[in-house]
Amino acid sequence: MNDLHAPAYDTANLPYKVAVLCYLWDAQGRLLMLHRKKQPNPGMYSPIGGKLEISQGEGPHECAIREISEEAGIRLPNDAVRCMGVVSEKAYEGQMHWLIFLFETVKPVDHALVPEKEFDEGRLEWVPFEQVGTKNIPWTDREVLWPAVRKHRGGGFFMVHIDCSTQPPTHHMSESRVP
Repeated sequence: MNDLHAPAYDTANLPYKVAVLCYLWDAQGRLLMLHRKKQPNPGMYSPIGGKLEISQGEGPHECAIREISEEAGIRLPNDAVRCMGVVSEKAYEGQMHWLIFLFETVKPVDHALVPEKEFDEGRLEWVPFEQVGTKNIPWTDREVLWPAVRKHRGGGFFMVHIDCSTQPPTHHMSESRVP
């Protein structure tokens, strides 16, 4: 018999890391990005996000709300974010497979509520929409994720698989519904 209230179990040996990326937009169309200090991708920019607490049974939507609260310092209601995409990455950096759920805010976030700041993960910065692709972002983000996010922003949905075990990496879009 499974005990749903049992202590967390070790998830270190699972073949996938499961995470969320959260795209928070302000009224000027700027994206909240983290200039990362830590792995993965130190020195690069990414949307805020993090790994699911899978040993606790945390779901992707719940994780997105938690990560936004932890990293941006704002508590959004559940209906303030929506899943806009799912990304699977095979052998990212030759090491681990990733399953990443992408969430976006359904309404602009007041950037005054999320000031640019430094914390242990890095520095939060509001980046103008047209400048995101010029930032130091991972190859997979530049070539696959960012173009898909731009295309599906505001009501669309996509699912893409990226095979990082090949050079250059390859990808295929499994599903795409534009707004």
